[in-house]
Amino acid sequence: MLEIKNVSKFYGDGTSRVAALNGVSLTLDSSDFVAVMGPSGSGKSTLLNVIGGLDRISAGAVLMEGQRIDRLDEDHLVTIRRGKISYIFQQYHLFKSLNALENVLLPLVFRGDVPDPGKALNMLRRVGLEKRATHKPDQLSGGEQQRVAIARALVSDPELLLADEPTGNMDQKTGKGILDLFCELNKEGRGIVMVTHDPAIAAYAKETIFLQDGMVIDRRRN
Repeated sequence: MLEIKNVSKFYGDGTSRVAALNGVSLTLDSSDFVAVMGPSGSGKSTLLNVIGGLDRISAGAVLMEGQRIDRLDEDHLVTIRRGKISYIFQQYHLFKSLNALENVLLPLVFRGDVPDPGKALNMLRRVGLEKRATHKPDQLSGGEQQRVAIARALVSDPELLLADEPTGNMDQKTGKGILDLFCELNKEGRGIVMVTHDPAIAAYAKETIFLQDGMVIDRRRN
């Protein structure tokens, strides 16, 4: 269970202070698959960063299973991100010196687990890239790099998946495959919060939240 209680995030100070989030309250559990939509600058990515502990909030509270994660230090937040929460970044953030399989293995290495190449390869298989396992990022297209990033996010079996425009660099067919995979993962018990600008992509989610000027202005079941 994730609870966001009256959360605000401000940048700047005084007359130049800007509200990226302004009094946002949401409750999400593992059965939820939520799309977040809104115009540029509405606070979509900031909301993901707050949930994932990448941005510190200015006011309010963020709780996971009753624990105030907004109060945790960076070491404890890293532990949560390595186990309970995984983030699919819009810009991939793959290590150029490592091949696809090695990039997918990284979360397990950082968590201190014994690396399991079979598990990593299975994650690549789920995103249709098992035949590209030995290729490095510069040998992959943008869409393929994004799929490696998705496999990397899944390998640690997260309870909550945060995805920022996850199909933005994919063709329509590949993007549909990834969205179908998200639906499967949600049925398996993973919560998903996905930022998108495309209503057709948002329709894959169970619910769509609309942000404007850092505030929730609507919330609809799909």
